[in-house]
Amino acid sequence: MSTTSSLASKRIESLLDENSFVEIGALVTARATDFNLKQTETPSDGVVTGYGVINGNLVYVYSQDVSVLNGSVGEMHARKITNLYDLAMKTGAPVIGLIDSAGLRLQEATDALNAFGEIYLKQTLASGVIPQITAIFGSCGGGLALIPTLTDFTFMESSKAKLFVNSPNALDGNNVSKCDSASAAFQSSESGIVDVVADEAAIYAKIRELVSLLPGNNEDGASYEECTDDLNRVCADLANCVGDTSIALSTIADNNVFFEVKENYAKDMVTGFIRLNGMTVGCVANRTEVYSAEGEVTDRFDAVLSVNGCEKAADFIMFCDAFDIPVLSLTNVKGYEATMCSEKRIAKAVAKLTYAFANATVPKVNVVIGKALGSAYVAMNSKAIGADITIAWPDAEIGSMDANLAAKIMYEGQGADVIKEKAAEYAAFQTSAAGAAKRGYVDQIIDASDTRKYVIGAFEMLFTKREDRPSKKHGTV
Repeated sequence: MSTTSSLASKRIESLLDENSFVEIGALVTARATDFNLKQTETPSDGVVTGYGVINGNLVYVYSQDVSVLNGSVGEMHARKITNLYDLAMKTGAPVIGLIDSAGLRLQEATDALNAFGEIYLKQTLASGVIPQITAIFGSCGGGLALIPTLTDFTFMESSKAKLFVNSPNALDGNNVSKCDSASAAFQSSESGIVDVVADEAAIYAKIRELVSLLPGNNEDGASYEECTDDLNRVCADLANCVGDTSIALSTIADNNVFFEVKENYAKDMVTGFIRLNGMTVGCVANRTEVYSAEGEVTDRFDAVLSVNGCEKAADFIMFCDAFDIPVLSLTNVKGYEATMCSEKRIAKAVAKLTYAFANATVPKVNVVIGKALGSAYVAMNSKAIGADITIAWPDAEIGSMDANLAAKIMYEGQGADVIKEKAAEYAAFQTSAAGAAKRGYVDQIIDASDTRKYVIGAFEMLFTKREDRPSKKHGTV
């Protein structure tokens, strides 16, 4: 057991199950002699490393000690972290990094620079094999900023943490008083790097919750716990949640628990985890409204795919596929964001989303809860790109475009009454859920209130799904 009482050690103890932490490499110190570093004591070389459990699940943890050379990363500091990764890869357990560091240890020069690269390499090898989580409590700047970005999930303390490649004052035309680009608010809402922003105590609780939802590694199978909720529970008000799908997901989830990731970024697309019959499921959903805890609408969006929303969803789907976590999508989309700024990147972003859904071999269920129009719908986990089961609510609109617009194009120059009549006919035959079901593009039309039991049933049926793909090293999208 660790006998140290530094802030770094206390953070580990706050995160793990009580008395479960075992420290590794406590006696390691720096060996560099440059710039009189030999005369400087470096206990544990500025990072506490070891293993413990979270709700009984094995995890490996490193915590940087800002009291030792400002937590800077040197040769031995990095070696302790890479050794931890080696153990985690051998045993198939997550790595959690608690970041509080001044960055590169200048006294060690190229040795420290090489040390950064060694950490990057281990993170790359571990990507898609074991979950990687980082939490930033202090400074995380320069090359160190790549470490949380190479992990799967990043947590950031709301007031004291700083995450940056270039400091705010080093950006042309900016200073920290104008825009604190290193703040948790900026990095969570503007860059989308940070998944959860909270105070320190809440971060420990949220990491524990996330670890409990995730498998230990990519061969572990899905994560389960005993379900204490009614599998056939009727969700009476679910039809009212078309706008804010984060509420819809929490409504159908076991015990109404939804762990949302990147909540502050690209709010028009919701991503996160729920449990259904005790099994972890990754969720992706379009959103047109955001409600506050008081029930007031705080944001509104058009039912379109945005650049940031597509990239956020694609990254999340790729994580789920890597760790065999089934994917549920709630679709309500009629087109693409149409601005000069988005036009530069929207095609590539939608392609990335399409690729992520189509490339994923995990069980995939799509529920059409509103509009599903045009190629934007095709990209949102449609049956055409590989959804295993497609479910629609009775009022869903599924088709090439809005019925009124289609009638205006097809019957251009004719009177308003004709267009109205033809639009109604087009809606009934070409954009209705029933019309799509007749052609086999929808498997089931259900009442919104029954969504929970049908989705659970679909994933149970798909539990043994196996799908072969063409042999290749990897795709290039």
